[in-house]
Amino acid sequence: MPSDQFFHDDDDDAYRSGGLVAKNTAGDNAAPLSISEISNLLKRTVEDRFGFVRLRGELSGVKRAASGHLYCALKDDKAVIDGVMWKGGAQRLAFRPEDGVEVIATGKLTTYPGRSKYQIVIETMEIAGEGALLALLEKLRARLAAEGLFAPERKRPLPYLPQVIGVVTSPTGAVIRDILHRLADRFPSRVLVWPVLVQGEGAAAQVANAVRGFSAIQPGGPVPRPDLVIVARGGGSIEDLWSFNEEIVVRAVAESTIPVISAVGHETDTTLCDHAADRRAPTPTAAAEMAVPVRAELSAQLADLAMRKRRCALRPVTLGRERLEARVQRLPKPEAILAAKAQKLDELAERLRRGLRDEARAKEQALHKVAASLSLPLLRHRVQVCDERLGRAGLTPRLLERRWALARDALAPVNRVLPQLDPRLPLQRGYALVKTTGGAALTTRDAAAREGDLVIEFRDGELQVTAGDVASVPSSPAPAPRPAGKPARPAPGAPRQGDLF
Repeated sequence: MPSDQFFHDDDDDAYRSGGLVAKNTAGDNAAPLSISEISNLLKRTVEDRFGFVRLRGELSGVKRAASGHLYCALKDDKAVIDGVMWKGGAQRLAFRPEDGVEVIATGKLTTYPGRSKYQIVIETMEIAGEGALLALLEKLRARLAAEGLFAPERKRPLPYLPQVIGVVTSPTGAVIRDILHRLADRFPSRVLVWPVLVQGEGAAAQVANAVRGFSAIQPGGPVPRPDLVIVARGGGSIEDLWSFNEEIVVRAVAESTIPVISAVGHETDTTLCDHAADRRAPTPTAAAEMAVPVRAELSAQLADLAMRKRRCALRPVTLGRERLEARVQRLPKPEAILAAKAQKLDELAERLRRGLRDEARAKEQALHKVAASLSLPLLRHRVQVCDERLGRAGLTPRLLERRWALARDALAPVNRVLPQLDPRLPLQRGYALVKTTGGAALTTRDAAAREGDLVIEFRDGELQVTAGDVASVPSSPAPAPRPAGKPARPAPGAPRQGDLF
């Protein structure tokens, strides 16, 4: 059979049997599609058919890219589907996605042509029921507890009487009013309120920033630093309180440099913030009661302490008085102690009176004996004898005048010599007296040279000179010794010295 006969066979037979080269036959409407074309057709078909779906499954392979997009997989016991959540939706999540958490994801199905895979573009993601939420909470609690954030040794004691109290809560709820009212009843204190959202999107970040903001306040600044911080909100479901289970809030409370009281929800509600705080309060009102004592009780306690102090101060005095009274009762009476001495004193006083009386009587008798010998004729005779002895002594004025004259004659030669010994008398004859500024006389040249200032006294006054201003005159040689017995003759023309006598 010729080769070209094969190509002219019936069209159906040729299509079924195939050939070496693909050919378009008459009436064929199944044109071949490219891979991109079929991928786009599949993408439109899937997106049109599954434009809105809600899937329930367990998260697996959760990963956040540097761009902020969230990539994960949803799986059950038989199948798995990839998922992606763009940055905007991932930032609005109310919880932190982790592997093993069962969620309900809402979005649309689409395909990824690059890998011939289909995936879900997640728009919202919620935890699948309260049981899954509790499982996530327990998982987060175990992880944070392993880091030691809930350890009892990290708990700090609360200040006994805080001056400033910081409160992190909603400014419009009933919680802040309950706290302020309770503080005013117990012990009025200064309160700083940091307003935050207590539930919903962004609430966890605001609470964490508020706790860190109180810790960042410096002492002595324009805003007083709190001594105690209360994180509070009212009761609600586990979804309402979830912001206080967020890791960012738990870490902020654990890292706070100020003691923290957690008062989130009612007494039966417990959050991770309660575990990280230094003290958990069952209600916000109870937190205010923990923060400050009752002022009336303090006043009563102070009064009781003051009374005890007075009793303690008076107790030694009372005991001392009792001991003194007991010892006084054992002492003898003062009359019994002084009786013997008083009797002896009476005896001595009586002996003194008798002795004085006897002594006066003896002196009186001696006086009478002396008075008997003092008669008037005898006294006159003794005066006469004394007068005669005085006359024989020879004390006449002439004798005194003679002795005065002899003394005057002996002093006369001295009075004549005394003026000649006056050192200033030679000044009248042209001599000069060299003295120091202190008035001491200088008799040698060396002594004068050692003085800085000199005073030269002449007949008509004194002249003060400086020793350096006077030219040094060489001293004349000493005269040769004279023969003994020959008086020295004055030089011709030299003035003769007068005789001092």
